[in-house]
Amino acid sequence: MFSFKIIGGIFYSVAIFAILLFLPAGTLHWWRAWVLLGVVLLSATATMLTVFPGNEGLLDERYKSPFQKGQPLADKIITPLLVAAFAGLLAFIPLDVFRFHLLGGPGIIVSSAGLILFAAGWWLMTLSLKRNTFAAPVIKYQEERNQIVIDSGPYAIVRHPMYTGGALLMVGLPLWLQSYAGALLAIVPITLLAVRIVFEERLLRRELKAYDAYASRVRYRLIPLLW
Repeated sequence: MFSFKIIGGIFYSVAIFAILLFLPAGTLHWWRAWVLLGVVLLSATATMLTVFPGNEGLLDERYKSPFQKGQPLADKIITPLLVAAFAGLLAFIPLDVFRFHLLGGPGIIVSSAGLILFAAGWWLMTLSLKRNTFAAPVIKYQEERNQIVIDSGPYAIVRHPMYTGGALLMVGLPLWLQSYAGALLAIVPITLLAVRIVFEERLLRRELKAYDAYASRVRYRLIPLLW
């Protein structure tokens, strides 16, 4: 069962990107998208093989429903909005590249930087998952798993490094695929991440006694020196 979950997680990651990029594009002749899929495949495989072996509790959490017991009502609204916003961003990029051409796209230097941002964002998310075994896909207090405050690794720099990685990924993705309009649209899911942080920290401050002290040591939630 564990091996099937690992393989399924890799397949799911690649399939989501492939479907939401190539279907709206209406063509498979898009070499930048194929390069991106290669990066997704390598990154998803690295995540699955470095994070989850020996940590089946976290893997089980990642496979759970986006609607769970103990989840604040606000998160039951924000989570599907966030998923829809990310899916919408993915689908919009090929529409812009092949049809709309709203703001044009960057040249080789900026687009290559976008691919680096995408890979760096995925790496930061993987590092955060490896450090934080309580990184559930929804906001909740995991009393049954004896949840504690994680304050080492990337969590010593910002309080929500997984979201920081997600923001880097969502900006880098449209830049690599040459859509400035897509990079601008990334503001929507990133804003939803920021709103989610507010509600998540309310729960963490209420349920984890050490969280207030941690927040006083690590001042920044998402972006060092900014917020």
